Order: sequence, then structure tokens, then C-alpha cells
Amino acid sequence: MPEGHSVHRIARQFARNFVGRQVAASSPQGRFAEGAALLDGRTIAQAKAVGKQMFLEAEGDLWLRVHLGLYGAWDFAGEILVDPTIAAANGRMGQTNQRGTDLDAALSGAPVFDSAGENSLSSIGAPRKTRVHVRMSEQTTGLADEDAWPPPVVGQVRLRLLTDSTCADLRGPTACVLQTPDEMLATIAKLGPDPLVGDPAEGEERFARAVRRKPTPIALLLMDQSVVSGIGNVYRAEMLFRARLNPHTPGRDVPEDVVRELWRDWARLLAIGVETGQMMTMDGLSPEQYRAAMAHRDDRHWVYHRAGLPCRVCGTEIALEEIGARKLYWCPSCQA
Repeated sequence: MPEGHSVHRIARQFARNFVGRQVAASSPQGRFAEGAALLDGRTIAQAKAVGKQMFLEAEGDLWLRVHLGLYGAWDFAGEILVDPTIAAANGRMGQTNQRGTDLDAALSGAPVFDSAGENSLSSIGAPRKTRVHVRMSEQTTGLADEDAWPPPVVGQVRLRLLTDSTCADLRGPTACVLQTPDEMLATIAKLGPDPLVGDPAEGEERFARAVRRKPTPIALLLMDQSVVSGIGNVYRAEMLFRARLNPHTPGRDVPEDVVRELWRDWARLLAIGVETGQMMTMDGLSPEQYRAAMAHRDDRHWVYHRAGLPCRVCGTEIALEEIGARKLYWCPSCQA
């Protein structure tokens, strides 16, 4: 399931390519035909993400809410204009990672492609005037037919949004619904704080209060979207390891300073994820190590997907268990 960084990137892509433009909306699959008919011909006024949910405001007080879930993805084609705050193919990331690695040095040379064939350092692409196809969930990319416009419908497209130069196709979402402004606000009110939405200090207070009053294991609380927005299985495992926190610790037993540091670490990791398109949770890396990690997903994390392998810190075998119907990776020694 795409985690919060991916949804923020998608919202920013919509802000660059669709806000202020009239859209032609259709539902090639037919499952969203009535909703598409209501959207058709309207101008997009705003795009925003809260956690794993994205909201598009159309003129006339109409909001489209999309939750990608396990299988959903947006595919973009056409004139792709990338938000300047996220990675571009010209080899400049803009910011360093949380420990100050010099990314300009790390990004010199040829593009890096990971094991999935993705250019991890340009997961959306640079501003350009060519026909480019970009798949936006966990960021896989490829070229579309440059001569076909609009591009042909491929597969089960729930919703197609089309301007004169850009196309966005939605496939397989858990939720794709139209809402009134009040319904949209009610949806957001049920979500936990997101470090990139509103005042981060207020978000930290909300998060700390929610965690510290619950007997629920912290591993479950981090995945509870009413407690904190956007964290999924990867970030959950990595944040707990980075905090050296036993995942079974009840929230109310986690020291307040540790709870607050969890929030601040989430803010750091989310910002890196939005910028790079990758859930990079390793730090203290040299430019060469960083580049290698971006090229191989298994080398980006401390514990995630490392069951049975030695802990990168202490050498203890990484444990795998199921909690809340999701896989949990952790080090029984570092996180004792």
C-alpha cells in the first residue's frame, strides 16, 4: 500500500498539472460514471493530501476523495511539470538527508536504476515538453506512446482526468468518491495528524496525547490512521528500530520524550520520502553508500524485509511476526 509520502507526491503532481485547469472526466471502466459526469467540465481548484488520502477540489464546492489502498495507482501521461520541491531528473535533489549527506556528490554521474527498473533519483521526472508516462503509487516508470493523444485506455481505469496536455488515470482504488465540503472536513477530522498538514507542533501534541493514553502496543498505534496519518508497514518498522523501541510496548508506557521523538522522526522521514520518492530510512551514509541504497530497495532499511538476516547494528537475527494482520520486522536485541 502506498504510504504517506507517495500520496503527497501525487497531490503535488496534481497541483502542478491540474489546478486552475478545466478537466474532462470519464470512467472508462464504468464504475464511477455518475461521479465522472459531475466532475466533467469543471476547473480543479485545489489538490491536497492528508496521510494516505488525497482530495481534489473542483469548482462548485465538489471534492473528489481518493484512497489508493493496496492496489490503487495513478498513471500520468503528457506534459509533466514536476513540483520543484521534489526530485528531478537533472540530478539535483535540493535537500540533504537528515544527517547531512552531500547529495549533490551522491547524484553525480549516470542515473541510478533500482532492481525494479526505476530511476530512484528521478521517480517522477523533470519538467519537460515530451509525452511521458509516470505511474504513481510506489513509483514505477516507463515511456508511453508519444504519438497517441490522449493515450489509449489500458486496463480497468476507474477515473480519467484529462486537460489539453495532461492525462491522469486512476486504477484499483479502495475509495473514489465525491464529497461535499462538510463531508470532506468530516473525513479529515477522523484522521490523525500529518506532519505536512497544519501546524507540526499542534500535530505533535495531538500525537503525544493519543499515544500516551492508550494501552495498545505502539506497533499498532503507529499504523492507526486516527492516531497518526500516513505511516504504513515500512515506516512503522523502521521508526520503531530507529527509536530502539520494543514494538509491543503499550503506548501509555512509552516515555513522553520517546513519543515526541517518534513524531519528529516521522516528520523527517516523510519529508525525505516526498522529495526522493523512496522510503529511505538509513542515515549516516556516505554519498556512495546513499547512491547504492537508492539503487537497491533492500539496502534502504534497517530491519524491514530483513527477517532472518543479521541486524545491521548488533548482528542479532531480525525477527518477523504478525501483529494486527500485518508483518512486523524488528531486532529482539536492539529493541528489547
